[in-house]
Amino acid sequence: MTLLMAENIKAYYFTRMGTIRAVDGVSLGVDKGMVLGVIGESGCGKSTFINTLMMNIRSPLRFIEGRVELDGLVISEMSREQLKKDIWGKLVALVPQSALNALMPTMKIRDFIVDAVRQHQDLPKEEIVGMARRRFEELNLPSDTLNLYPHELSGGMRQRAVIAIATLLNPKLLLADEVTSALDVSTQKQVLNLLADLRKRRIIDSVVYVSHDIAVVRQVADKMAVMYAGKVVEVAPTEDMIAKPLHPYTTALVNSVLTLEPEVRKRELSYLPGEPPSLINPPRGCRFHPRCSFAKEKCETEEPPLVEVSEKRLVSCHLF
Repeated sequence: MTLLMAENIKAYYFTRMGTIRAVDGVSLGVDKGMVLGVIGESGCGKSTFINTLMMNIRSPLRFIEGRVELDGLVISEMSREQLKKDIWGKLVALVPQSALNALMPTMKIRDFIVDAVRQHQDLPKEEIVGMARRRFEELNLPSDTLNLYPHELSGGMRQRAVIAIATLLNPKLLLADEVTSALDVSTQKQVLNLLADLRKRRIIDSVVYVSHDIAVVRQVADKMAVMYAGKVVEVAPTEDMIAKPLHPYTTALVNSVLTLEPEVRKRELSYLPGEPPSLINPPRGCRFHPRCSFAKEKCETEEPPLVEVSEKRLVSCHLF
């Protein structure tokens, strides 16, 4: 059963330099109980995409068109006030890239939590703090963390605290944006285990996990969606995509990862020439064609649609 469906969503930044087409006609669904990994290079629109999924739109970003439906509700038609009151925190929650920026540096963790929860529910402070303490203990996080300021915590502890806070009201969907990118390997594992624990305890149903690191996404995601220059170019079950990527860009991403696994090692490392295009003036046709060794004349003029090439596999490429 589908929990979230985004249909042809477009979200652009309007700046003095020009219009940045960060998310430009993306359609994607998330089923209940699924972890969807969204991967791609920096600047491809991943972070903007997940903010658009929860309709967290702030200037200079504007929602241009499309439809976002979450748990049967068309949230793309709701006001920011309605989203804040009825949707954010309750149905969907976001864990941003920087845990330190997600917290108020001048407030203790418990006071920050009280302010955050009262945006959704009018509860006594003692009840909210008690609820937070129980959640921290449930997730094996030290409850005395609630009495500390953000700068008194390690990076990994801050990140885990932010995840616990984001899921305090048991949202059905968690959006995780590069939550392990600034952490060492052992701390990454703690954060990934925490996400797994949240699902195991049914605190959350589904996750959209955004990262540039395929190796990390492979550990957590049931399905992957690959973004390039504001568009989704391939969607497939994780192991199918790793074993046999279809889009030339996906192939380049998979083959650029250092790994000890025999089936990937025998392909040998490769690199992708060129640079990602400007989203102010993206190439006509397929946006990947200037870097693609398979590009033909058609690729320069016609944008390939995202089509189903086999069961559960979608790809946007004229080769298919």
